[in-house]
Amino acid sequence: MALSVTDLLIGKLVTILGNEGTTIAGVRDEVDKIKEEFLSMKAFLKDAEANKPKTQGEQLLVARIRDLAHDVEDIIDEFLYYMYEKQTGGRLSRGLHKTIRAPSNLWFRRNIAKKLKKITEMIRAIQEMNQRQETRTKGWLMDEEPQQTVISVAGMGGSGKTTLAAKTFNNERVQRHFNCYAWITVSETYVPADLFRSLIKELHKSTKDDIPPDLNAMNRTDLRDILVNYLGSKRYLIVLDDVWNIEVWKEVRVALHDKGVGSRILLTTRKEDIASSFGVKSHVHHIQPLKEYEAWELFSKRAFSSNIDNKACPSELESVAWELVEKCEGLPLAVVALGGVMSSKKSPDEWHRVLKSLNWHLNNNSLLGPVKTLFLLSYNDLPSQLKHCFLYCSLLPEDYLIQRKRLIKLWIAEGFVEHANGVTPEEVAGGYLLDLCFRSMLQVVRRNGSGRPKQVKMHDLMRELALSISEKEKFGLVYDGRQVMKEITTRRLSIHTTSNVGEIKSGPGMSKIRSLLIFATDDMSSLSFSNALLSRFKLLRTLDLEDVQIDKLPDAVVYLLNLRYLNLRGCSLITQLPESIGRLRNLQFLNIRDTRIESLPQGITKLLNLRHLIMHRSAGNSLVFKFSSGTKAPSNICQLLNLQCLITIESEGDTIRLTGNLTQLTTLGISKLKETDESDLWVSINKLTPSSRVNGKLQKVVPWFSSLHSLTLLQLHWSMLEDDVLPHIEALPNLTKLNLNNAYVGEELCFRRGFVKLVSLQLKNFGSLKKITIEKGAMPNLRDIWIVSCMELKAVPLGLENLSNLQTLTLRIVPTEIINPIRKGERIQRARMRRAPVHLRRLFDVDF
Repeated sequence: MALSVTDLLIGKLVTILGNEGTTIAGVRDEVDKIKEEFLSMKAFLKDAEANKPKTQGEQLLVARIRDLAHDVEDIIDEFLYYMYEKQTGGRLSRGLHKTIRAPSNLWFRRNIAKKLKKITEMIRAIQEMNQRQETRTKGWLMDEEPQQTVISVAGMGGSGKTTLAAKTFNNERVQRHFNCYAWITVSETYVPADLFRSLIKELHKSTKDDIPPDLNAMNRTDLRDILVNYLGSKRYLIVLDDVWNIEVWKEVRVALHDKGVGSRILLTTRKEDIASSFGVKSHVHHIQPLKEYEAWELFSKRAFSSNIDNKACPSELESVAWELVEKCEGLPLAVVALGGVMSSKKSPDEWHRVLKSLNWHLNNNSLLGPVKTLFLLSYNDLPSQLKHCFLYCSLLPEDYLIQRKRLIKLWIAEGFVEHANGVTPEEVAGGYLLDLCFRSMLQVVRRNGSGRPKQVKMHDLMRELALSISEKEKFGLVYDGRQVMKEITTRRLSIHTTSNVGEIKSGPGMSKIRSLLIFATDDMSSLSFSNALLSRFKLLRTLDLEDVQIDKLPDAVVYLLNLRYLNLRGCSLITQLPESIGRLRNLQFLNIRDTRIESLPQGITKLLNLRHLIMHRSAGNSLVFKFSSGTKAPSNICQLLNLQCLITIESEGDTIRLTGNLTQLTTLGISKLKETDESDLWVSINKLTPSSRVNGKLQKVVPWFSSLHSLTLLQLHWSMLEDDVLPHIEALPNLTKLNLNNAYVGEELCFRRGFVKLVSLQLKNFGSLKKITIEKGAMPNLRDIWIVSCMELKAVPLGLENLSNLQTLTLRIVPTEIINPIRKGERIQRARMRRAPVHLRRLFDVDF
């Protein structure tokens, strides 16, 4: 929108200035300057319009350019109107071909020139603000200096350090400049071995290499050696976000050897002494607070987002609004948080009450004091149920990426989610999460295909506030090994290390604990700790042991009769559940994904309140035949009528037919499908409205595929169908993800029409596929394409230019005849790729 407005204005300015018979005395120079400034902005606006601004800073910048364009147009039109009136005596129709002379009213002429000059200065300020920081940082990253260099971005919490670093790190040119790259968030209490593990994983992901197995079992020395060998002589970019201690650099540096190839380390920190203490070649960039007008515009965008009048502040609120903005002292996070609070306040009285409730104390020149007070205001403005949900997030480790589904289940199990007629608790909790994100109490890190938050995190300052409230109100407590745990009176305990955990003293308060969360990668194969601890928690509702390395479910668990939530995901040493699991009659959520449990005990069928049962296992990687396997279940598993999610169950006996009794299911995963299951599968699916995961081998296209109108995800693996499945599923109205792994033995796939909601397409292991065609109108919302291990493919997909929303194309393990011509710039292939959407951000294995 801003681009089109600016284009129209540039056209008007060029017309005015290009009229040889026109003289605009006193203002012509300013009009000409504005024209040049807007012309220089077109490249930025074109890119922003194509990529849809994602950060608040980008959205604010585009909005400001649009508003300034409108202001300039108003001033020019005002000037022309005045001139035409003066020259024609009111006959405006003659004005265009007449010579325009300066108006006799000198004041008017000077006023117009003054307005234009002010806008010219603002335009230049915007450009400088947008380009200065990013250009400077990119320059340090991509200069010709071969020596390893550290670039520090320093500023207080909430000042925008991470935003700047992320914008630079995610830049396509920056990533192409390096052979591999990784982003690591460093908590205040870090474990060196965990840093190495994270670096290894992220670096392998950046190059699409398989992550080495058994990382969790390796010690620090082994991990360091893997990292050193992998980096070798590669040019790498490492981002260390939120560094609190110079020791982090000393720990990591031993694995980041300087090979003289231009490697870079970019870190963010709120501590000035860290930013300049590396002992190697380094640069420091200091984040400055927002200027007054920048803070005002950011605040207005949040506080007046519901105003149809261009998100402008009502005149009756302007005075008090400015006072509130000034209290934020230019801290972006504070501005956004306060704007979120005020967005629900309409009357001047409400605004003044908020202003009077702010207890701003700036003793000792402390900046954190007012920010904490502001965050407390944001917290106090939350409805009671959202306060509990918000405080719960603080129990997770610092900078922890919180999965939406996991968080929602914890909230439900805790009893935080209100009952609503006609709406599932999961939907209500999803609304809570959106509300917290909208209020900027949680930050969205990643969204799913439908735009919903998939991963969120809590800002450090927000978490600090929440932890202090949690401890004060006995809501929850975090044990990180630094304190002596005497008498516990809290309701929730989050353990972030098992070191010295024996110091947690037993007492009457233990029986009051309702939630136990363990986030520790320490060796916990000894069950003395877990059994001793769990036996004290008689009324426990939630037990989260994700990725904890225990080899057996503690015996005490089956006596936790109040338990609603049990998460054993990633407990890769556990091989079975006890038969006595059936004692947990109140259990609603059970996750045994990526354990070694291959079959469920008969006792599982006694869990009549179970709503979510997640039990698939990864085996190898996505390029092998059986990359995901299900779990065997008792034949009467289908008597658990409250199940909403069942993934992934092995097809055996009458299992497929009986799943039709589970009428509450919304997600169903089935493995080891056989051709003989076809009719039973059809009957069962017709009784449900699932988002199905179909893993198995079908020898022919089932005719009823086209009737699965509720299907959102379809995965066919190793089906090797002789008939093309696409015509049978192209009309599915809700299909958003399609994963085909060796699902078709033909030589051509043609997407002729349909797939109206598809956003993700994966094509893997097609042994005979030579040609992929995408016709105009097909897959209008497609964003991501993966083409992997298709060695007979002769060219990149035809018709990429028809995909207006495409963002990512991944080509991996395809013939070099496809890759090399594109890398070398061969005209036909290059032209075909250039016709792809301008916002196609990454083309893996194809480097322009």
